[in-house]
Amino acid sequence: MKLPVFITKGENGYYVAEIPLIPGCISQGKTKKEALENIKEAAALCLECSEEEGWCLPEGYTLNDIEVIPE
Repeated sequence: MKLPVFITKGENGYYVAEIPLIPGCISQGKTKKEALENIKEAAALCLECSEEEGWCLPEGYTLNDIEVIPE
């Protein structure tokens, strides 16, 4: 299963990884690689608990890029 992951650099210098399709699935690491490893573990744990927490991944989602020009 492939899921989109957003990675940003936090104020503390750590990289923050988040999977927007999984509620509350967020992790961090000292490097991007570490953040990705940590978010994989977090995602697996979140998916294990999804049924008992009453949510599921959306079916048939697509990833697209759009350009937004602020006014």
